[in-house]
Amino acid sequence: MKLTERQEKISHIVETEGPITGAAIAEQLSITRAAIRSDLSVLTMMGILDARPKVGYYHVGHMRKNPLLEVMDAYSVKDICSQPVVVTEEMSLYDATVTMFTEDVGTLLVGARVGEHFVLQGILSRKDLLRASVGNGGKLDLPVSMMMTPVSKVVVVEPTDPALLGAQKLMDFDIDCLPVVEKVQLEGRERLRIVGRFSKTNVTRLLVECCTK
Repeated sequence: MKLTERQEKISHIVETEGPITGAAIAEQLSITRAAIRSDLSVLTMMGILDARPKVGYYHVGHMRKNPLLEVMDAYSVKDICSQPVVVTEEMSLYDATVTMFTEDVGTLLVGARVGEHFVLQGILSRKDLLRASVGNGGKLDLPVSMMMTPVSKVVVVEPTDPALLGAQKLMDFDIDCLPVVEKVQLEGRERLRIVGRFSKTNVTRLLVECCTK
């Protein structure tokens, strides 16, 4: 598995300054601890780093031979993701609920049409719909935009990301689904074009297929 640029930087920081805490690493990179959680998990799983409670991360410097890791490394997000189920911000929560159960998904991607594309505006989960139902007296006539998680708070993956990184994000952020997006220039600004969805079901299906081959 090829390391990302940020993972290379983290490995170098730990090698030169370890043992070092995750918070201290994040501070040097000028990002939040949560933003590097997946990177630290991947580096630890690969055997490049290790960690001790109340001490921090230290550099090991070699990759473990992990058969499952080698199999997972052969797949990118685009290889196993599913087709996106997209709704608009203007759709009512009632219609969104019908769509969710008709399509048999737990999360809907909220998009705005720009030309031939849908760009990510947010996500709507079953928890969001339950919250709307309980807090609004059971009425679901509000627009999706009132209850969705906005794009600024959504964790995403790109098609070329390793499947393992996507799986790690699902676990780290305790979520069921990640929008798969491509960064594109549309109407003079960078947008997140929706190209798929990456879920726990995708990961489970891949593991089953790998173990039964």
